[in-house]
Amino acid sequence: MPARIFVNLPVKQLHRSIEFFAVLGFQHNPQFSDTTAACVVISEHIYVMLLTEAKFKTFTPKPICDASKSTEVLIALTCESRRTVDELVRLAVSAGGATYAQPQDHGFMYQHGFQDPDGHIWELVYMEPNAINQAAEVNP
Repeated sequence: MPARIFVNLPVKQLHRSIEFFAVLGFQHNPQFSDTTAACVVISEHIYVMLLTEAKFKTFTPKPICDASKSTEVLIALTCESRRTVDELVRLAVSAGGATYAQPQDHGFMYQHGFQDPDGHIWELVYMEPNAINQAAEVNP
Protein backbone atom coordinates (compact mmCIF):
# COMPACT_ATOMS: atom_id res chain seq x y z
CA MET A 1 0.00 0.00 0.00
CA PRO A 2 1.49 3.37 -0.97
CA ALA A 3 2.14 5.83 1.84
CA ARG A 4 -0.34 8.65 2.22
CA ILE A 5 0.54 12.11 3.39
CA PHE A 6 -1.63 14.26 5.61
CA VAL A 7 -0.38 17.84 5.81
CA ASN A 8 -1.80 19.54 8.91
CA LEU A 9 -2.23 23.31 8.68
CA PRO A 10 -3.57 25.73 11.27
CA VAL A 11 -6.24 28.09 9.93
CA LYS A 12 -7.92 31.13 11.40
CA GLN A 13 -11.34 30.62 9.73
CA LEU A 14 -12.10 27.01 8.88
CA HIS A 15 -15.10 27.69 6.63
CA ARG A 16 -13.17 30.30 4.62
CA SER A 17 -10.31 27.83 4.10
CA ILE A 18 -12.69 25.06 2.97
CA GLU A 19 -14.26 27.42 0.43
CA PHE A 20 -10.83 28.56 -0.79
CA PHE A 21 -9.67 25.03 -1.60
CA ALA A 22 -13.05 24.18 -3.17
CA VAL A 23 -12.50 27.01 -5.68
CA LEU A 24 -9.22 25.31 -6.62
CA GLY A 25 -11.16 22.13 -7.38
CA PHE A 26 -10.10 20.11 -4.32
CA GLN A 27 -12.75 17.98 -2.68
CA HIS A 28 -13.76 18.23 0.98
CA ASN A 29 -14.01 14.85 2.74
CA PRO A 30 -16.66 15.21 5.47
CA GLN A 31 -15.78 11.77 6.89
CA PHE A 32 -12.66 13.28 8.51
CA SER A 33 -14.13 16.71 9.26
CA ASP A 34 -15.99 18.39 12.08
CA THR A 35 -16.34 21.94 13.45
CA THR A 36 -12.61 22.05 14.29
CA ALA A 37 -11.07 20.28 11.30
CA ALA A 38 -11.63 19.65 7.60
CA CYS A 39 -10.02 17.11 5.33
CA VAL A 40 -9.23 18.38 1.83
CA VAL A 41 -8.37 15.77 -0.80
CA ILE A 42 -5.49 16.86 -3.01
CA SER A 43 -5.02 13.49 -4.72
CA GLU A 44 -5.48 9.80 -4.04
CA HIS A 45 -2.59 9.82 -1.57
CA ILE A 46 -2.32 13.47 -0.47
CA TYR A 47 -4.64 15.18 2.00
CA VAL A 48 -4.59 18.49 3.84
CA MET A 49 -6.08 18.67 7.29
CA LEU A 50 -7.24 22.22 7.93
CA LEU A 51 -7.32 22.62 11.69
CA THR A 52 -8.62 25.53 13.70
CA GLU A 53 -5.77 27.08 15.66
CA ALA A 54 -7.29 25.76 18.90
CA LYS A 55 -7.38 22.22 17.49
CA PHE A 56 -3.88 22.52 16.02
CA LYS A 57 -2.52 23.53 19.44
CA THR A 58 -3.60 20.15 20.83
CA PHE A 59 -1.04 18.45 18.54
CA THR A 60 2.05 20.48 19.42
CA PRO A 61 3.60 22.11 22.48
CA LYS A 62 5.21 24.77 20.26
CA PRO A 63 3.62 28.11 19.39
CA ILE A 64 1.83 28.31 16.05
CA CYS A 65 3.70 30.25 13.40
CA ASP A 66 1.84 33.16 11.80
CA ALA A 67 2.34 32.07 8.19
CA SER A 68 1.52 35.57 6.94
CA LYS A 69 4.71 36.80 8.68
CA SER A 70 7.03 33.76 8.82
CA THR A 71 7.52 30.71 6.66
CA GLU A 72 6.77 27.47 8.45
CA VAL A 73 6.76 25.14 5.46
CA LEU A 74 6.67 25.21 1.66
CA ILE A 75 4.11 22.85 0.20
CA ALA A 76 5.02 21.80 -3.32
CA LEU A 77 2.67 19.98 -5.68
CA THR A 78 3.34 18.72 -9.17
CA CYS A 79 0.90 19.60 -11.93
CA GLU A 80 0.19 17.93 -15.26
CA SER A 81 0.95 21.04 -17.37
CA ARG A 82 2.14 24.63 -17.31
CA ARG A 83 -1.43 25.65 -18.01
CA THR A 84 -2.59 23.80 -14.88
CA VAL A 85 0.03 25.65 -12.80
CA ASP A 86 -1.15 29.02 -14.12
CA GLU A 87 -4.85 28.14 -13.77
CA LEU A 88 -4.47 27.05 -10.13
CA VAL A 89 -2.60 30.27 -9.32
CA ARG A 90 -5.33 32.29 -11.07
CA LEU A 91 -8.07 30.47 -9.14
CA ALA A 92 -6.20 30.89 -5.85
CA VAL A 93 -5.86 34.64 -6.34
CA SER A 94 -9.53 34.95 -7.36
CA ALA A 95 -10.53 33.07 -4.18
CA GLY A 96 -8.63 35.38 -1.82
CA GLY A 97 -5.08 34.03 -2.04
CA ALA A 98 -2.08 35.97 -3.32
CA THR A 99 1.04 35.35 -5.35
CA TYR A 100 4.40 35.78 -3.64
CA ALA A 101 6.75 35.67 -6.66
CA GLN A 102 6.76 35.71 -10.44
CA PRO A 103 6.55 32.41 -12.34
CA GLN A 104 9.91 30.80 -13.02
CA ASP A 105 10.72 28.94 -16.22
CA HIS A 106 13.83 26.77 -15.92
CA GLY A 107 13.30 25.12 -19.30
CA PHE A 108 12.81 21.58 -17.97
CA MET A 109 10.68 22.85 -15.07
CA TYR A 110 8.07 25.57 -14.67
CA GLN A 111 6.93 26.81 -11.29
CA HIS A 112 4.63 29.38 -9.80
CA GLY A 113 2.70 29.48 -6.59
CA PHE A 114 0.34 31.19 -4.22
CA GLN A 115 -0.30 31.92 -0.57
CA ASP A 116 -3.60 30.70 0.82
CA PRO A 117 -5.69 33.09 2.98
CA ASP A 118 -3.68 32.09 6.07
CA GLY A 119 -0.35 32.78 4.35
CA HIS A 120 0.77 29.16 3.76
CA ILE A 121 2.88 28.94 0.61
CA TRP A 122 1.90 26.45 -2.09
CA GLU A 123 4.45 25.93 -4.88
CA LEU A 124 3.10 24.43 -8.10
CA VAL A 125 5.55 22.70 -10.41
CA TYR A 126 5.35 21.24 -13.89
CA MET A 127 8.37 19.20 -14.95
CA GLU A 128 8.94 18.05 -18.50
CA PRO A 129 8.45 14.24 -18.65
CA ASN A 130 11.88 13.76 -20.29
CA ALA A 131 13.53 15.54 -17.33
CA ILE A 132 11.80 13.16 -14.91
CA ASN A 133 12.89 10.12 -16.95
CA GLN A 134 16.49 11.36 -17.12
CA ALA A 135 16.58 11.96 -13.35
CA ALA A 136 15.28 8.43 -12.75
CA GLU A 137 18.03 7.01 -14.96
CA VAL A 138 20.73 8.92 -13.05
CA ASN A 139 19.28 8.04 -9.61
CA PRO A 140 17.84 4.52 -9.95
